[in-house]
Amino acid sequence: MIHSFLLIGQSNMAGRGFVDEVEPISDPNLKVLRNGRWQKMYVPVNNDRVFSGVSLAESFALEYQRSHNVEVGLIPCADGGTCLDQWRVGGLLYDHAVMMSKLAQRTSTIAGVLWHQGESDCKEHFHPYYKEKFLKIMNSLRNDLDLYDVPFILGGLGSFLVKVRPDLGNYPIINKALMEIAETNPMTGFVSAEGLTSNPDNLHFNSKSLREFGIRYYKEFEKLEDKNKVFLEKSDVDSAIRSEMELL
Repeated sequence: MIHSFLLIGQSNMAGRGFVDEVEPISDPNLKVLRNGRWQKMYVPVNNDRVFSGVSLAESFALEYQRSHNVEVGLIPCADGGTCLDQWRVGGLLYDHAVMMSKLAQRTSTIAGVLWHQGESDCKEHFHPYYKEKFLKIMNSLRNDLDLYDVPFILGGLGSFLVKVRPDLGNYPIINKALMEIAETNPMTGFVSAEGLTSNPDNLHFNSKSLREFGIRYYKEFEKLEDKNKVFLEKSDVDSAIRSEMELL
């Protein structure tokens, strides 16, 4: 069975890395859901714009495949320039992601969700409500897709954003909200973008940083996966103990 991952958020999840800056990742075990079928992964994975390019999902998928020795499927649903209000429950982007995920669940098991978004919510009248809005989205996705026990990995915004325009200087507020969400919700992790660099636009991660970011996403995923295994093993032990006590 293919292990699949939902890719959601805005342009830095879709990927804007220049193709010629890194070696391509080519592995027959890496797939992308296109037209309802799993096809061999190629760039751009998340073709939301004509200038889509390298994404963090490629190196994440490769790390997961090497560790788990299974086919890995990517479900591309990120859309550049979108704010949380556009991802609201019942909105077009949300419903599209749910529809694609349910289609993927017919031929795969969704093993996790990768999220990167927040640049469009750095504005003064948006960022105070980021945590509240995102929790509604995440909790609804878990419920609608039965993803209660799979990791949601949230990526931080890059410090290079301050070079673009004043409102993007609020990126630490979004990062703080994402970290708080990860710290207070089970099976949710935060990945720092510290030290990563951008394209000349100072808005999008460059290809080399996206490769590194994908590996960081996987390492955080692995931590949550290990914690879940320990929890499940403890639950099995507790159940066995309860069963033995009932027989006494």
